[in-house]
Amino acid sequence: MAKNYFYAIGRRKSSTARVRLQSGKGTIVINDKPANEYAVDSKYLLSKLNEPFRALDQENKYDITVKVDGGGTTGQIEAIRLGISKALVELKTF
Repeated sequence: MAKNYFYAIGRRKSSTARVRLQSGKGTIVINDKPANEYAVDSKYLLSKLNEPFRALDQENKYDITVKVDGGGTTGQIEAIRLGISKALVELKTF
């Protein structure tokens, strides 16, 4: 059976994010909530999640599922961003 997703762990401060990246339409789900509900107070933090995709010109091509814990919102978003970056590296080296 072939694996149809790429997995990575991102850590920042005391936050740990387990990120799963798979082909899709660009949806991001964090702890079973859409990203816009998870970081409802800050469009800046939401834009940080898309930075790895913008750097590679791969926006809206992958769905992301994340389980994150520890730390505050900013540390969690940065851990997710690092996890996304690592998963994209796995994808590109596959």
